[in-house]
Amino acid sequence: MKKIALGFVAGLLLLRLGAAEAKWLTDLPSAQVKAKAENKMVLLDFTGSDWCGWCIKFKKEVLDTTEFGDYAAKNLLLVEVDFPNKKTQSADLKKANKALGSKYGVDGYPTFVVLNQDGKEIGRQSGYDSGGPAGFIAKLEKFKAKK
Repeated sequence: MKKIALGFVAGLLLLRLGAAEAKWLTDLPSAQVKAKAENKMVLLDFTGSDWCGWCIKFKKEVLDTTEFGDYAAKNLLLVEVDFPNKKTQSADLKKANKALGSKYGVDGYPTFVVLNQDGKEIGRQSGYDSGGPAGFIAKLEKFKAKK
């Protein structure tokens, strides 16, 4: 009986974690079409996912949290623009990411660029910023007010 109860509790925890897990895209044009249709902002995460210590820290402390995942599901289309050292990427994705980095003038990681549903930049955060998910969400809400 204890095993059944323990399995049930573990299953509920996994469902809760899965519900908050943010869905990251890698194709900005597709994300913009969807953002316009759903009246959401687009969050571009310029990251070095496998080598940038501040990127990894921010991901763990903010982007991977239930609080951020719940907010993102209602308000954001998420696009990861990754510049990894070890992780493999297609030539097309590398080219697209490089072009986005140039277009948005990104010169450090992490950099977050927020676009409205029409593709206009409405805010940005360069570098790591403390405050956890609540602080980052508050900043996103200020950007949202500029839509």
